[in-house]
Amino acid sequence: MQPAAVPHTLVAQRWQQLWREAVRDPRELLALLGLEGAGLGISDEATAQFPLRVPRGFIARMRHGDPDDPLLRQVLPLDAEMQPMPGYSLDAVGDAAAKAGHGVIRKYRGRALLVTTGSCAIHCRYCFRRHFPYAEETAAAAGWREAVELIAGDSAIDEVILSGGDPWSLATPKLAELTDALAGIPHLKRLRVHTRLPVVLPERVDEALLAWLRALPWPVTVVLHANHANEFDAQVDEAVARLRSAGATLLNQAVLLRGVNDSVDALAALSERGLAAGVLPYYLHQLDRVQGSSHFEVSDETALRLHRELAARLSGYLVPRLVREVAGDPGKRPL
Repeated sequence: MQPAAVPHTLVAQRWQQLWREAVRDPRELLALLGLEGAGLGISDEATAQFPLRVPRGFIARMRHGDPDDPLLRQVLPLDAEMQPMPGYSLDAVGDAAAKAGHGVIRKYRGRALLVTTGSCAIHCRYCFRRHFPYAEETAAAAGWREAVELIAGDSAIDEVILSGGDPWSLATPKLAELTDALAGIPHLKRLRVHTRLPVVLPERVDEALLAWLRALPWPVTVVLHANHANEFDAQVDEAVARLRSAGATLLNQAVLLRGVNDSVDALAALSERGLAAGVLPYYLHQLDRVQGSSHFEVSDETALRLHRELAARLSGYLVPRLVREVAGDPGKRPL
């Protein structure tokens, strides 16, 4: 007997349900990992300022009983976040100064970045937009009208970048509403999507999203964000394969993070594991100095040494560019 078909509406809602089931209590997270008494310095104040959110599928990739797990370290709110540090600010990369319109950021020639939403499936403690005023500054306001008009009115813009938050936290019809409006702009040549969802919530890559991708009139580059090889598993591999089958080019950008990937072994494993899934390394970012993230910083001296060692170990196409974003620069600054 054939199993009963799953109704399409249930399939479409699966990723949203998993999103809603994400863990939001740091103590529940530690209990799931057998770390209740580990004394890791959880900060209720940091949690209140920037709430914990982590999908259960991502938690399943963490090492049970390991307080130093590199995936856990990325999401756990700690007392260290509340220590004031000189040189760390609320707007580490100059988003406010680069605002061109409601939810539109113009930093680099030919490109417009749309802050599509403030929502993310996971809250990474090093996030450079953890203090961003999303309630007032998203391009989706008024049905994308201001953002689309601004792009249409500037023929120098040939690439639109969907960012956030995470643009794929939006329902697919909402994404289609935006791209349908952009499709009428003749000078647009490319679309880029920066997203962590295929890594942390691979169920998001459903048939509706793939159909939307296939119908787009431009070449599409999807820039994933994985910092450690352990973030990849069979479900992530499948999601990446589905994105590639829909015609997307897949790149990965990572942030160099103390206690997460600050060794040549970890960086090499990340590049090799990503390539095995079909994702090419793109950027390795030095930390954006946003308030609350100083405990992740790796010195430039160490970063350069690691990058040299990585280049000596791997083929050139597996070595991401080591860069820093500096407010006011015309592009990412190579180190």
